[in-house]
Amino acid sequence: MDNFCEALRKLKLTEADSTVDSLEGCLDCLLKALAHNNVEASEKIHESGTLKMFPGLLSPQSSSTPKVANVIAEVAKNEFMRSPCVEAGLIPPLVQLLHCKDQEVLLQTGRALGNICYDSQEGRSAVDEAGGAQIVAGHIRSLSHSTDPASEKLLTVFCGMLMNYSNDNDTLQAQLINMGVIPTLVKLLGIHSQNASLTEMCLIAFGNLAELESSKEQFASTNIAEELVKLFKKQAEHEKKEMIFEVLAPLAENDVIKLQLVEAGLVECLLDIVAQTVDGEKEEDIAELKTASDLMVLLLLGDESMQKLFEEGKGSVFQRVLSWVPSHNHQLQLAGALAIANFARNDGNCIHMVDTGIVQKLLDLLERHAEDGNVTVQHAALSALRNLAIPVVNKSKMLSAGVSDVVLKFLKSEMPPVQFKLLGTLRMLIDTQAEAADQLGNNVKLVERLVEWCEAKDHAGVMGESNRLLSALIRHSKSKDVVRTVIQCGGVRHLVTMATSEHMIMQNEALVALGLMAALDLGMAEKDFESADLVQVLHKLLSDEKSAPEIKYNSMILICALMGSEPLHKAVQGLTFLDVVSKLRSHENKTVAHQASLTEQRLTVQS
Repeated sequence: MDNFCEALRKLKLTEADSTVDSLEGCLDCLLKALAHNNVEASEKIHESGTLKMFPGLLSPQSSSTPKVANVIAEVAKNEFMRSPCVEAGLIPPLVQLLHCKDQEVLLQTGRALGNICYDSQEGRSAVDEAGGAQIVAGHIRSLSHSTDPASEKLLTVFCGMLMNYSNDNDTLQAQLINMGVIPTLVKLLGIHSQNASLTEMCLIAFGNLAELESSKEQFASTNIAEELVKLFKKQAEHEKKEMIFEVLAPLAENDVIKLQLVEAGLVECLLDIVAQTVDGEKEEDIAELKTASDLMVLLLLGDESMQKLFEEGKGSVFQRVLSWVPSHNHQLQLAGALAIANFARNDGNCIHMVDTGIVQKLLDLLERHAEDGNVTVQHAALSALRNLAIPVVNKSKMLSAGVSDVVLKFLKSEMPPVQFKLLGTLRMLIDTQAEAADQLGNNVKLVERLVEWCEAKDHAGVMGESNRLLSALIRHSKSKDVVRTVIQCGGVRHLVTMATSEHMIMQNEALVALGLMAALDLGMAEKDFESADLVQVLHKLLSDEKSAPEIKYNSMILICALMGSEPLHKAVQGLTFLDVVSKLRSHENKTVAHQASLTEQRLTVQS
């Protein structure tokens, strides 16, 4: 340490009158001390004020410059030294050194700038101001085809520098994207795939940049998919695979890249990983299985990539993914069910899947998870069933297969995501299916649970779906018994509230259901209509200029139906319905105008 202190003193003396030899000796001593105990030596350099001398020593002409830059790179490994380096004015001369041709100068300068930028906003701002990133990006471009060890080492340092410069900073990442670094880095990955350090640096840089939405378009215009899949196939180590996965996941959110990855053969790699790790008990096997199967599901979110893998239901990928559903592994069951839900995004696929017996596989899976089962698997299987139930031709087939009976077993679930999908599945199944709607509408346990969930204010989705299913049971069954069950279970007030929803489709469904209630059993519904202020709600809907034509039309139909009840008739007379309705006779929608005339006559006759 004495030699070190002496070197610091000499360094100060040589500032005024430096000879190359004495300067070199001092720098060697500093580097030796830094190698021995970096933190302590850096503190001493800081305390001695030596940093302020370094800008003057960073001359492109001096043979000592690489060592000065090396000292800066070493001290900047410490977080507490980064701001002092910026304050000492080191960034502008370091950036100027990037114009040198000397590879050692460039290497040490790249290291120094990279270390100063690491987790330091001040360092990044100073490099940005001095234009350092543009020069480094230019070097990477011009060196990209050089495969000699020295050039590859320099490329690795420069890539690391840009990574530290832009990490977790959207503005600087966007700047790099606008400079066009993505195509350059993709090219590097292809040319230097044998160089582990450089490849790793490119992958980390991709991981940073891929999070930014604006990068996806640039990535999609390169052959990144091909290069990543090629690299992935070569990997044996778990860490390396994970690193590639971390780049693939954000990239695969883009539909164009999804298709490119499918065409590059990523799916086959993922299926192989699943096959190799499905019975593994090691932590890394479990992690790889999850990542691979999750990524597989993500690829199926793109319409083109999904259809390519479906291959009219004959695709080997589709068949292998189906085999995951009966698996003993929860992660694979989940991924298999989610994959089916993603394949079931158009009528053709849904019809084919129902015809080939997929429904039974999903029902078996749900049965396995009916008692204290895995909630994510329940949710995924119900999602798949809901999607499969959308085409009209599938509904009766699925009902015959006993789907509603199995789904009803989950009525006791207290998990909102499961409740939400359960409701959606039942609603899809009974659409246009009068018999099923009648049967379910007379299931008191179901209707009671729906009425309870109609009050789930903390879960808007569950609340909305419960209201919609309650309305659907009445609309599709058109059954007096169902109407009575809903009234007895206290469902009327929820349907009246639903008529005031911000969503027009829900308003309309509620009004049609209330209209059927009034037509099928006004006497029994009367009290509930009164206590829920239905007449006042209808007056508001008709008076509101923003109400859609369908809402106005169905509100008037309902008003006419309510006139058969004495107390409701009185409530109608107590409000200015005639004024509101007569104005609607000149409504631009002819159906509304015609119904307004009929309603006006009815109100006039019975007033």
